[in-house]
Amino acid sequence: MVRPKKHLGQHFLTDPAIAERIVGSMASREDRAVVEIGPGKGILTQFLLQENIRRFIPIEIDDESYDYLLREWPELKDEMQLLDFLKFDIGSLREDKLQIIGNFPYNISSQIFFKVLENKDIVNEVVCMIQKEVAVRLASPPGSKQYGILSVLLQAYYTLDYLFTVKPGSFFPPPKVNSGVVRLIRNETRQLACDEKLFFRVVKTSFNQRRKTIRNSLKTILLNLHVESELLSKRPEQLSVSEFVELTNLIDHK
Repeated sequence: MVRPKKHLGQHFLTDPAIAERIVGSMASREDRAVVEIGPGKGILTQFLLQENIRRFIPIEIDDESYDYLLREWPELKDEMQLLDFLKFDIGSLREDKLQIIGNFPYNISSQIFFKVLENKDIVNEVVCMIQKEVAVRLASPPGSKQYGILSVLLQAYYTLDYLFTVKPGSFFPPPKVNSGVVRLIRNETRQLACDEKLFFRVVKTSFNQRRKTIRNSLKTILLNLHVESELLSKRPEQLSVSEFVELTNLIDHK
């Protein structure tokens, strides 16, 4: 028996219809290598194994779940990994178009997305279920109160879609909030038209004081920048990805 563990943020999805819908939401269908994060009791795994997948790599941190999965699907033994996804070297898979799927633990979902960004040249698509509030934030457009750091950084490299909501009753134990399923598909931007490291710093610093104007929130970066730009009088949630690129270049060329 696999018991959900609070310290791992485990809430096992119990509705197979929702699991099948999540797996069916994956856009890419050909020549696929798929990583499943935290398969748990295998409710997504069972449907993934029915898909036309060239290579399937489940990554599970919980040894109890790991043992259960191997008993149910012995064919997973060559590829399944018993480790923390956040410590996993995605590049070691030697795949250049990787799909990631999973019911992400709420407490590490942001860290997973930052790891996706670090491997954006490898990770082609992500379909995942996360806390609804976070899912809405990721897909929010500029001007929205929910628009934040990860919204900008992910939307710079991925097309994001909020797909559907899942109620707490579909899990054991039920979480206290709704969940949301989102899909990220890598866009055509291979490289931003600016210093990408500085871009990340500008975005993060801007939103750390989101109620202030850009000019005030970026004082430590702007230093003695004496230029006039309407971007500096806006608040960070008002700027699109392209405007953050423009702002980065403004700072980089001071």
